[in-house]
Amino acid sequence: MWHLHIRKNINTPNNLEVCDLILPVILCGGSGTRLWPVSRSSYPKQFVAMHGEGSLYQQALKRVSGSGFADPVVITSDQFRFTAAEQLQGVGVERHSILLEPEGRNTAPAVLAVSLWAAARDPKAVLLLVPSDHVIPDADAFNAAVFKAFDAAVAGSIVTFGIRPDRPETGYGYLEVGQSFLNDCKSLKRFVEKPNFDQAEEMVGSGKYLWNAGIFLFRADVMIAAFERFAPDLISPAKKAVEQARTDLDFIRLDAEEWSKLPKISIDYAIMEKADNLSVMPYDGRWSDLGSWSAVAEQYRDLSDDAGNIVLSNAHAIDCENSFLRGDDDGPHLVGLGLKDVVAVATKDAVLLSARDQTQGVREVVEVLTKDGVKQAKEFSRDFRPWGWFESLAVGERFQVKRIVVKSGGVLSLQSHKHRAEHWVVVEGIAKVTIEDTVMMVSENQSVYVPLGAIHRMENPGTTPMVLIEVQTGSYLGEDDIVRYEDLYDRT
Repeated sequence: MWHLHIRKNINTPNNLEVCDLILPVILCGGSGTRLWPVSRSSYPKQFVAMHGEGSLYQQALKRVSGSGFADPVVITSDQFRFTAAEQLQGVGVERHSILLEPEGRNTAPAVLAVSLWAAARDPKAVLLLVPSDHVIPDADAFNAAVFKAFDAAVAGSIVTFGIRPDRPETGYGYLEVGQSFLNDCKSLKRFVEKPNFDQAEEMVGSGKYLWNAGIFLFRADVMIAAFERFAPDLISPAKKAVEQARTDLDFIRLDAEEWSKLPKISIDYAIMEKADNLSVMPYDGRWSDLGSWSAVAEQYRDLSDDAGNIVLSNAHAIDCENSFLRGDDDGPHLVGLGLKDVVAVATKDAVLLSARDQTQGVREVVEVLTKDGVKQAKEFSRDFRPWGWFESLAVGERFQVKRIVVKSGGVLSLQSHKHRAEHWVVVEGIAKVTIEDTVMMVSENQSVYVPLGAIHRMENPGTTPMVLIEVQTGSYLGEDDIVRYEDLYDRT
């Protein structure tokens, strides 16, 4: 049913044969809380251009493409399936597999599922497990470390990657390394939870500790054996979830009933802190998991002014010191006056102000906002769909105005509404509009009326995005007032 595509006729690193290419596995979940308000649960940070060219997810994909790598496997949620697929295409990755988790169960079930999936094709397949939201600027240096670790993984070791620390950091876990093992790999003595500052300073000073990057290289059968030994209760439901998976368009849906039986547990707690066949590959290059706004600021330290301020995009800093200001291009202009040691981040619908040393607590901010029912806690004003996106411009009693952008080839579902009528005005591009039995082309500066209850559809037959303004009128304007009859994206 599924195929693990292997690239042929390429120049592989010296210790890799063509049949032994590394299978990249991109973990693409996330709650979108740590970099709020730019990242939210409806569109977490891996899909955002936080640093460098493209989104973090696209950077991860490009980093593990080319010589020495098989076509990637992405494991993500149903909610993000179209975004993940579209961004794959955006960097030219046409051949891939996307596994869909019915719900987030943390990293251990995801790792086991993809190991079982790969083992069904090749039990000794070597998997490189990488998060989708990390920054690693030097892809070549990182890949050189991966290929050095290949022999250790083939030999049956689960290799983790440790980052050489350049400062005491309390936001990361640490790895205590031991003696040399194989090809620059070191033995792993123990994992250390996130320390306080004094502990971090002592560990960094000792030279015996590395930051835990959460990146792993292993054989599929070796990882499955580790679960059989240390987390056997996960084996049966994960195996059934994979075996009973079904194909949906270009996606592989893991079985929801079996998946729900799996506990929520991380790979570190389930396996890594218990296994005795672990090794560490040190990596000396720059790396960050962008786990806080302070970590983001660290990536832009080369842009600091004489007072230590970092100002990005739509923002100004006046008489400020050691502060980070970031404003979205399409949001309000952010101005800081007389700020010191402050992080200020503004989007179109929310602003975060934080002491620079308190940004690890943004997750708790989101929890408070969620508890209080603040919409911005999880959702953006812009709602992404497989055909494009829309945003609400104005809302009043019995009316709502939206801007709708439909990408080239995008097709909305054939649908009707019970409580509202719609007026569409095309402002860019051309729309193909179906209303009952009538099909028409609507060009720029033209409009069309969709009566209440009429079966209708909108699509973009052009080669550029189509933009229209929609005015909804009626007694109820919720997104759940929709009856779908046909849908290109199988959402009926």
